[in-house]
Amino acid sequence: MKILLDIDPHNEETSVTIHCKEITPVIQQILEYLKKNDTGLIVGKDGENQHLIKPDEVHYFRSEGDAVTAATSQGIFKVKVKLYELEQSLPSHRFIRISKSVIANLYAMSHFEPSFNGTLCVHFKSGEKEYASRHYVGQIKEVLKMNRREKK
Repeated sequence: MKILLDIDPHNEETSVTIHCKEITPVIQQILEYLKKNDTGLIVGKDGENQHLIKPDEVHYFRSEGDAVTAATSQGIFKVKVKLYELEQSLPSHRFIRISKSVIANLYAMSHFEPSFNGTLCVHFKSGEKEYASRHYVGQIKEVLKMNRREKK
């Protein structure tokens, strides 16, 4: 991969152009990194207090009715972003949807426990657990296989 950096004080804004034959996992990670830095912080509300939350600190996002909450080690915070908007903006190598109502941080997961009805119980390092629906189990396994191959 060839990298070119053009520093010019006359440039009015920073732009990134990637020339490639096809989108590889490495290119996808670069794109997600750039997008992640664009998203920045998420504002979470705890009563009357508003907190700035880094997406990497979130264990999972859960939708309950019209409210979306972010679970972190500091507590659970209500966020004003819809779950589908989070799914689009968060990096897919780090966050994955495990059910209609939950998006989980892969790096906050501890282990999985299979259930009799085809679902998975997802245990987080924080000690909390959520259930992955059968619809998303295949997708979870695929993402975990991809992450394992990339680390080699």
